[in-house]
Amino acid sequence: MISLISDELRTSANTIASIDKKMIETISDVLVATIKRGNQIIFMGNGGSSADAQHLAAEFTGKYLMERAPMNAMSLSNIAPVTAIGNDYSFDMVFKRQTEAYAKKGDAVICISTSGNSKNVIEAIKVAKEREATVITFTGPGGVMKDMADHALIIPSKETPRIQEGYLVAGHIICGLTERGVFGKKAVFIDRDDTIAKDVPYCSTPKDLKLFDGVPASISKLNKAGFLVIVITNQSGIGRGKFTEEDLTEIHKKMIADVEKGGGKIDDIFYCPHRPDEECGCRKPEAGMGVAAVTKHKINTKVSFMIGNSDADVEFGKAIGCTPIKVEGKITFNDAVEKILKG
Repeated sequence: MISLISDELRTSANTIASIDKKMIETISDVLVATIKRGNQIIFMGNGGSSADAQHLAAEFTGKYLMERAPMNAMSLSNIAPVTAIGNDYSFDMVFKRQTEAYAKKGDAVICISTSGNSKNVIEAIKVAKEREATVITFTGPGGVMKDMADHALIIPSKETPRIQEGYLVAGHIICGLTERGVFGKKAVFIDRDDTIAKDVPYCSTPKDLKLFDGVPASISKLNKAGFLVIVITNQSGIGRGKFTEEDLTEIHKKMIADVEKGGGKIDDIFYCPHRPDEECGCRKPEAGMGVAAVTKHKINTKVSFMIGNSDADVEFGKAIGCTPIKVEGKITFNDAVEKILKG
């Protein structure tokens, strides 16, 4: 029995991992733009998809992970209109009539169907396209709905449970990306050594950490412009036994104090203590520290930046979706800050 359960869990995980990540990002961008211009998101579906439509609409109007204002979303799967329209007209009309009532130009209409062939949803899609709403479909690989959509999220499985699991996971990710895209904070992620401070190999005492000229003032400018300032630093000296985490804490206390003396503020620091050969998920260019920072501070990476002196810093910035700026040659940290502030 355990083997059967393990196989099902593995199949589900593999299906979810195969979902088109770029499409998830694209749909999230569409929904961010929809909400920002004052339009609404309309969900619909039958059966389990009906429950998912209501669930996802509730994440938008209530909250997903952030305390924030409600986002304009609704589900067409409520029992009274579905049964009334089905009784007075036909079941094929239950979403069409409501789409005619609610959909406007610029809205996003999200149509959920495991088969991709739900006739009542297809009828609503026709109306949505006539109204110049953006049509998004969540389906399996079959059916005609995906070919009618402006953006089609396809779950690569022929098994109904796997498809349903896939588009619920994708839907949750889309909720989070949309939430941060509308309400998230902007940040500048900053490497430490050779970016804002002289690189001292395995710097182990506070007295060895020396900020470059102008760094506190530049950080102050970022603070005043509304950016969170977050230091992201690889510190393999801990894993190599060169210094301890307590030593690093004292070094960073000095760094924070030196920045504050110059009028700036570092909002948070994330560090990786591992050696390169440990193959962790947090050492840059891996995205682990960035994911932790984004989750903790509810950051919208699309309006954020990464400043660093290495290719690993650039790769890290790209991995979490922000704009990287490399400090090299005559380009200093202060120059990078001025570039950000000039837009």
